[in-house]
Amino acid sequence: MRWKSITYNMLKRLSVLLIVSLLSLSSWAAKPRNEYVRIRTDYGVSIVKLYNETPLHRDNFIKLVKEGFYDGLLFHRIIKDFMIQGGDPDSRNAAKGAELGEGDLDYTIPAEFRDSLFHKKGVLAAARDENPDKSSSAAQFFIVEGETYTDGALDSLETMRMEGRKIPAYQREVYKTIGGVPYLDQRYTVFGEVVDGMDMFDKLEEVATDSNDRPLADQKMEITILKRGEVRRLEKALAKAKES
Repeated sequence: MRWKSITYNMLKRLSVLLIVSLLSLSSWAAKPRNEYVRIRTDYGVSIVKLYNETPLHRDNFIKLVKEGFYDGLLFHRIIKDFMIQGGDPDSRNAAKGAELGEGDLDYTIPAEFRDSLFHKKGVLAAARDENPDKSSSAAQFFIVEGETYTDGALDSLETMRMEGRKIPAYQREVYKTIGGVPYLDQRYTVFGEVVDGMDMFDKLEEVATDSNDRPLADQKMEITILKRGEVRRLEKALAKAKES
């Protein structure tokens, strides 16, 4: 009976250990709640979080990144204190000085405006033409640089450029401290934000450009998706930085 009792207890402990191990493995293998991409240029690396609140834009961007669509394309339009734009398929192997910005894929993405998502510095937004539905380009995007504003300047923007739409108080604080481009809100879809490496875009913002805002030296991009382990390490580091 004693040996039977020992054997039973050992099996019970092994069963518990096995269950714990399987749960830990399942948790490790589970798909992260957020998707991130890595944007690489000659000026460094930036990590961008894609918003779950804008699933159509998120999923389209992920699809194109997985296909390698963006690799080798240019950041073809850079305007200081405004934004850095890229993703034009015509920019691949484009001739020096050629005017870019009209290229696209054969579909658009329906607008996904969210009151909580706005054009603060560092956000990823979709470019578009002047279509009445404000549908987004399937390929072209921009990173907001922008500038900081005073309350008076924001008041003027609401009247002159935002058709009287009021900027929420918490967004005003961001525009006064971090900066951005408030008059683009509810006009272009914001679908992500830089969470690490904004300095890369700050450096890109300073490059010399021609009369069409195209950099004189080609600024090629490479975009990849962060793997699950990379996402976990990143989010742990971001949480730690937020606490400190």
